[in-house]
Amino acid sequence: MNEASRLALALVAGVLLGAVFFGGLWWTVRRGVSSRQPALWFFGSLLLRSGLTLGGFYLVSGGDWQRLLLCLLGFVAARLAATRLTRAGRQPFPGAREADHAS
Repeated sequence: MNEASRLALALVAGVLLGAVFFGGLWWTVRRGVSSRQPALWFFGSLLLRSGLTLGGFYLVSGGDWQRLLLCLLGFVAARLAATRLTRAGRQPFPGAREADHAS
């Protein structure tokens, strides 16, 4: 396998790591807000998602800064995609109103 394909795989791995991280965050928020112990859900999810992501970065990089950088770029791309996807169907909370900073 040549270096270009390794770099491309690092980018794809970053997107997948981002999808797992932000998909897990979305799932946690949906489960945590209706849970009797939301702190346990959020803290446990944070530890699991962070551990998987950091371990994935470590494995993908293999000590090469270029692969680490492309993996991070893929992760950021997944974050942007997750942000765009979740804003498209976002409904304001009932009773929410915009903050008035002028007064």
